[in-house]
Amino acid sequence: MKYLFSLFITFQITLLLAQPDFKSWDTFLKKYVSSTGDVDYKSIKANKKELDTIIKGFSAVTVLPSWSKNEQLAFWINAYNAFTIQLIVENYPLKSIQNLDSGKTWDVKRITIGGKKYSLNNIENDIIRPQFKDARIHFAVNCAAKSCPPLLNEAFFSKSLDAQLDAVTKKFINNTKFQNITPGKMTLSKIFDWYAVDFGEIVTFMNKYSTVKVNKNAQVTYREYNWALNEK
Repeated sequence: MKYLFSLFITFQITLLLAQPDFKSWDTFLKKYVSSTGDVDYKSIKANKKELDTIIKGFSAVTVLPSWSKNEQLAFWINAYNAFTIQLIVENYPLKSIQNLDSGKTWDVKRITIGGKKYSLNNIENDIIRPQFKDARIHFAVNCAAKSCPPLLNEAFFSKSLDAQLDAVTKKFINNTKFQNITPGKMTLSKIFDWYAVDFGEIVTFMNKYSTVKVNKNAQVTYREYNWALNEK
């Protein structure tokens, strides 16, 4: 009996410490998110058990220092996006995420991961941004609004994370729905204004990913942000 109990405890600890494989999350995204990042919240709500199972999986994870940088970052990006979808689905139908909690829903600690409570802002601004210092994450985490960089309809995986981050960054920057770039002038998403400290010298950053090369003294303006829900 003691042996069986020991095996059970060992199994439970192994589950707790195991890295998630994100396969069910990847399947979920392919099913409910279009190639342009529009989310079918109505269908997700009608089949909510799928999302509930995924959320339980994220909540059960303990992120360990022994994980590689990419393993940790992939987890936090995927978790941010999964819990954002959960937030919308629990309040759907909804016109905008800003209608929740008087526009301060990002500060509400409603997320449980590894036995700890987090808000969306905790994940993005206390973990992802300061710990990983990678501006490309702004095009991977999704805030459920039309002006947000489109939600990728696949999970982020540690082995392919750099390539995925490069791809979503290039796709967002070169999409005229979000940016208008000429050599002498850039009209950019407000994300580049709000998080300017993360991007450094903006022309240098843009020229790394933009198909249109920008002059050093190019004029920079920002587009108004559309907070309408990113739904199909």
